[in-house]
Amino acid sequence: MNVAHLTDIEQLMEQVVAYHPEADTSMIRRAYEYSVKAHEGQVRQTGEPYVQHPLAVAGILTFLKLDVPAIVAGLLHDTLEDTVATQEELEQEFGVDVARLVDGVTKIGQIPFQSYEEKQAENFRKMVLSMADDIRVVFIKLADRLHNMQTLEALSDEKRKKISQETKEIYAPLASRLGMSWIKQELEDLCFQYLQPEACSLLKLRLAKRDDERQAYIQSLIQTAQNALAEADLPGQIDGRPKHLFSIYQKMERRSVSFDEIYDLTAIRIVTDSKMHCYAVLGLIHSIWPPVPGRVKDYVATPRSNLYQSLHTTVVGPQGEYVEFQIRTAEMHRINEYGVAAHWLYKEPRKAGGGDEKVFSWLRQFVEWHKDLSDNRQFMDSVKLDLFHDVVFVFTPKGEVREVPVGSTALDLAYAIHTEIGDHCVGAKINGKLVPLRHQLHSGDMVAILTSPSQVPDRGWLKFVRTSKAKTKIKHWFKVEEQKRALELGRRLLEQEFRRQHLPVAQSLQSERLVSMATVKGCETVDELIRMVGFGRLAPDQIVGSFKEETEKPTAVAATREMVISSSKSSGLFHDGAVKFGGIKDVLMQLSKCCKPVPGESIRGYITRGRGLTIHAVDCPNLQSLEWDQNRLVEVEWDTDVEGPHSVDVSVLTLDRPGVLAKVSSGISQCKANITKAEISTREDKKAVLDFVIEVKNTAHLEMIIQEIQRVDGILSARRVRGWS
Repeated sequence: MNVAHLTDIEQLMEQVVAYHPEADTSMIRRAYEYSVKAHEGQVRQTGEPYVQHPLAVAGILTFLKLDVPAIVAGLLHDTLEDTVATQEELEQEFGVDVARLVDGVTKIGQIPFQSYEEKQAENFRKMVLSMADDIRVVFIKLADRLHNMQTLEALSDEKRKKISQETKEIYAPLASRLGMSWIKQELEDLCFQYLQPEACSLLKLRLAKRDDERQAYIQSLIQTAQNALAEADLPGQIDGRPKHLFSIYQKMERRSVSFDEIYDLTAIRIVTDSKMHCYAVLGLIHSIWPPVPGRVKDYVATPRSNLYQSLHTTVVGPQGEYVEFQIRTAEMHRINEYGVAAHWLYKEPRKAGGGDEKVFSWLRQFVEWHKDLSDNRQFMDSVKLDLFHDVVFVFTPKGEVREVPVGSTALDLAYAIHTEIGDHCVGAKINGKLVPLRHQLHSGDMVAILTSPSQVPDRGWLKFVRTSKAKTKIKHWFKVEEQKRALELGRRLLEQEFRRQHLPVAQSLQSERLVSMATVKGCETVDELIRMVGFGRLAPDQIVGSFKEETEKPTAVAATREMVISSSKSSGLFHDGAVKFGGIKDVLMQLSKCCKPVPGESIRGYITRGRGLTIHAVDCPNLQSLEWDQNRLVEVEWDTDVEGPHSVDVSVLTLDRPGVLAKVSSGISQCKANITKAEISTREDKKAVLDFVIEVKNTAHLEMIIQEIQRVDGILSARRVRGWS
């Protein structure tokens, strides 16, 4: 549905008065004159005066039958960004409502972003979050984007593709979610034209060749259906509409078929007067043409979340061709055309009530789920996940209908119902049968969620949940738990340090000096300071040292310990007394599992969040890949006073002879080393591989063991195995 561009303000006001006779058109005229003056001298890439753009945007908004403030904001939507106008001026001239709408639409191009992607993410974030205040902001932005796409030919090929890709990924699916299918379809066809011009041109040509034949075929179907309605005394208006280009192309790609194999290129729409007659018409159509199994969809009983309601059926028509029928009431048709905007006419923001209240439930959830995501890339990925989905409908034991994206699991549904239910979900009963959390839901399933107070989220859940709400809530739970663990760990480390320096633990942790230290370090509370210790951002002796009122300046080692650590996944907590950090042994640390260093090797420490220090051998490739972050690398040393066993992996290649394993094991024992694990595998070439995990004291001990193994008759090689070997 291509909205005709308006050429002057008189046409605009006529259209507004046509659907809103009491509208204050004087305000619209003043806004137009203000826009003309503000954009004076500005020209679009097409060569036309810039003011034609806001006029066209306002024209699209009149087609949506929006109120006067929205039309006025459409005329002014670029004044804050592209002219010297200020928000204060707009408030004074047109009121707070209009000024707020214009501000919500305004791109924030003045802020220096690191990349185009980051700028676009922040612009879109502002638009999405503005939904919480006034959905009209999004209507204006969609109208703005639609007209920009309609006039995109004046830009360079590179810019056309970049804008089209963004429109395809964000604005078209957003229009779909808001129920504005005609905007979505036009945006998709325009994107198709610029992103895949050859495929688009070829498809247009093929459609044109079959147009006359198709029109005659559709008219015969319409006439047959009209006669049947009259005989059955059922009211209904029938018309046929061609499916838009991109949807046909998508169907060809999805089914991997040629254009000649696509039959349902046109949908026949029947508009009747009641729900009861919708179902009666559906039965009548099925009595004339047989329905295609699995292609009957009831969006009347279970409307889509974007308000869409209709009965869909695909039948086998004359000559064996598939034809789609869509059956709805006049009210359904109006809502399907205007989407959420159909429920906004003449209503004050946030004043919708009664049945209209549920209209905005998805919008409120959408805003709530995404407003706390601080990372722009994560925000955009999450938004795209919610916009790009087909849905399935499931039922609760109480008969309530729940809508979830295709591919959603029982766990997704649990989080959709309530966060607490998701956090404690242990499984589900689907159609009376027990299923695991990862079980995917299908339309018509009867789902009962099972919970347990002892159940808590697992990081593995993130691998199979589908919805952004479930992902966000699971990550939030771990973030909270991470904060708790960091507080507990930080408190324990401080207590150890207070005892080591012979200071009273309880008194010191509650002292004013600790409060002052928190302020100095930029923390709002003492708990926040203690969490910094737990996360490894502060060393315990930095804080405890101030209690001793030492006068010397901090050493270089102490300065190195105060580091800002970027986030990483929290894991189990370990301590290895064989390593010292800055001369101190009571620091949380663990030996890296990838290189498993042993005393005698050169080592370095890498500070991680929640796990303290991870100790790597200096030649470990994993450590070398981390050397870009110098602030997190620290010098450490082996504690020569501690002789603890260290596990190493040793692989032995031998001839496959009887008694070899016994001789190798005996040699290892003679070196006073313990074998904690042994695995044997034989090969087709009469050789065997013996894999051991051996506890050694240091590198010299390990070398002695390997030499002893190599003395055994039949041994071809013996070597230490690392994680990167």
